[in-house]
Amino acid sequence: MTHLTSERQAEIVRNTLETQVRVAINLDGTGVAKLNTGVPFLDHMLDQIARHGLIDLDVEAKGDLHIDAHHTVEDVGITLGQAFAKAVGDKKGLVRYGHSYVPLDEALSRVVVDFSGRPGLVFNIDFTRSHIGEFDVDLTREFFQGFVNHALVTLHIDNLRGVNSHHQCETVFKAFARALRIATTLDPRAAGVIPSTKGAL
Repeated sequence: MTHLTSERQAEIVRNTLETQVRVAINLDGTGVAKLNTGVPFLDHMLDQIARHGLIDLDVEAKGDLHIDAHHTVEDVGITLGQAFAKAVGDKKGLVRYGHSYVPLDEALSRVVVDFSGRPGLVFNIDFTRSHIGEFDVDLTREFFQGFVNHALVTLHIDNLRGVNSHHQCETVFKAFARALRIATTLDPRAAGVIPSTKGAL
């Protein structure tokens, strides 16, 4: 990890009988990524989160890949969600909401996120293939469900169009990154204020 002057950082270690995962993030980074999950396509997607979210991201995972990638992908999502929940802290001054549309050639996706304190996922991707290389596209939802449940965010994901499944997935992750970047920004006009009329999130 670099740029460790930010207070909005977190490091989470999650060990189970199926996986061992460590995630470190800095929300005020520059997009530096160090990724080693054993699932190359997942590393590629996590790199999109770091680069387009301007989040320094260090992910190390060892999982039961001799079975399949399911547990590894899901547990990386869970651990990343836990890291985000810790890094945003009490959410004072947080913009809270973020949304983004991202195209890649013929594909277009929209992602909207709310650091609401309430986990909820709406996921609409009609993948045109079952696999991207060796990556099972069903695991995309598992990643985001794990993230949502533990970051305690509301997340709406819509792939609006696309023919190439790689493009479909990549636009989703890039839009997710951009939405996160907006939502986790600190608003100087609302410094020290929790962004909710309830006074708590």
